[in-house]
Amino acid sequence: MKPQTATSKGRRVTAILPSMHSVDTAFLRRLRARDERAWFELWEAFGPVVRGTLYRWGNGRLGEETLRDLTQDTLAALTDSIERYDPQRGVRFSTWLLAIAKHVLGDEMDRRYAQKRGSGRRGASLDDTWMGQSRDPKPDELYERRIMAAKVHSAIRAAQKRSEFVHFEAYRMRVLESRGGREIGVQLGISEPTVTRHCQRVREALREELRSAIEQFSFTDDERVEPDRAGLAAEDAAFDDALGEIWRAQEELLAADLSAQMRARGGRS
Repeated sequence: MKPQTATSKGRRVTAILPSMHSVDTAFLRRLRARDERAWFELWEAFGPVVRGTLYRWGNGRLGEETLRDLTQDTLAALTDSIERYDPQRGVRFSTWLLAIAKHVLGDEMDRRYAQKRGSGRRGASLDDTWMGQSRDPKPDELYERRIMAAKVHSAIRAAQKRSEFVHFEAYRMRVLESRGGREIGVQLGISEPTVTRHCQRVREALREELRSAIEQFSFTDDERVEPDRAGLAAEDAAFDDALGEIWRAQEELLAADLSAQMRARGGRS
């Protein structure tokens, strides 16, 4: 896969958009073949997003154990229906995933209302009480932003695994924590120019891993150009700014998810 180029302020920069993309991707084939590693990669990336969306829909009415069960049920339903996903229709994978999550939550609410009815009158639907929308899932800006952030986070994890510890720490502190080069050099015991070189090396790895993540988790043209619109095809400084902003937003989501799980465990002890 060859990266394309884009122009930013008169300079040519590496773009994220793959030059060619087959709808029947290797990753989709792995999912359809029930490759456990592929499903783990998918859920490691998007599981927290699904859980966070279910939490928002629940408006505080769903306990942590229920959220965990519904998230797992969404994955199970996704596994059972993967053969029917057809990106050639132009449907985003994220929209399809959202539809499954909403269906799973709707079943849960129908079950709860059925237990309370008794009078023969059907209880209020999920849409009537919480969503106020039709049953067609309509991803909002927050959901799509988190889906995009999940892909970026996956790329960062992959780049960290392939980078030397000191190299990645230099980049993490400089870009993701917005710390100065001199401070980083003192803490890591290296010179400030070495910090710059380490950051450049990690940045190159991140660009490669980001292209791989977009190729792996994006199946429509609209999804594949999204990173470019987010500023991730820009020159180095702008790339770092865009990446850092997306990374911090995803870290907040993951931290909130972990905090909720810890509170739930504490409440059961």
